[in-house]
Amino acid sequence: MTVASGAAGQNACGECVAELAGVHHRYGDVVALDGMDLGVRAGEVLAVLGPNGAGKTTAIALLLGSLPVQRGEVRVFGCEPGAAAVRFRRGAMLQASGVPNTLTVSEHLELFSSYYPAPLPVSQLLAVAGLEDVASRRFARLSGGQKQRVMFALALAGDPELVFLDEPTTGLDVEARRSLWREIRAMKAAGRTAVLTTHYLEEADALADRIAVVHRGRVVAEGTPAQIKSRAADRRILCVTRVDLDEVAVLPGVARVERNGRHLEILAARPEDVLRILLARDPDLHDLQVTGVGLEDAFLTLIRGDGRQEEA
Repeated sequence: MTVASGAAGQNACGECVAELAGVHHRYGDVVALDGMDLGVRAGEVLAVLGPNGAGKTTAIALLLGSLPVQRGEVRVFGCEPGAAAVRFRRGAMLQASGVPNTLTVSEHLELFSSYYPAPLPVSQLLAVAGLEDVASRRFARLSGGQKQRVMFALALAGDPELVFLDEPTTGLDVEARRSLWREIRAMKAAGRTAVLTTHYLEEADALADRIAVVHRGRVVAEGTPAQIKSRAADRRILCVTRVDLDEVAVLPGVARVERNGRHLEILAARPEDVLRILLARDPDLHDLQVTGVGLEDAFLTLIRGDGRQEEA
């Protein structure tokens, strides 16, 4: 793996292969990025999470060189992101494919591989993406999940060091999703770096070495999945009780409560205080569990806690 040199490799990010530093970007009056700082370290899977409109797509487009930099610095392998030397070293799986419907899967891979000086063999790409059975099928006749796997294979065609994966498992069934997860882990084991955007928080938790939570055009939290989950102070209480849901919802320290079958599921910053009240009101409370929150709860806590005002 080649480590970035120059500006991108010398800052606090350490061994950065790609970086946004103080980047601002607008679409007319709409602020997409508001001084974003984001570094991608060599050999990691970085998951970029955020609600719709958070700035994820703009950030990735800048790193791919498909948008001009308005203000700030964007570097990939220490170079301008659109440089030819960069394009040969990175791959991208994007949601908008734009590939011809008339070519077969093999023809697509052969054509795309011809753009690179040292591509992976087409047979290997077919195997990695699980496309061997549809190699001779035209793109137009593929299912949505099969088309996603073609896009994954195309992203790997040039044997890239850095791969951008934008919602890679959208449209895949559970088995195909887990299969793609195995290939992403294999990419990392082979020394590649991946930037993953996904709406599946389970996917980020399973694959990412590091997560960057983006909201309103900036990174509001960054760390390992465990570190992100620890940023949510709430704990989850699961119990069966006669106390009414609406009564629990107004107790001090309760952030959220909902019914889950027979159980009440309660998020609270100080579960011991909530349980003291519940047990006083219902001595027969049972099936009690108190656990830490998952990534989804932490994500929602971080997003809701970012009180900056959006610009109109």
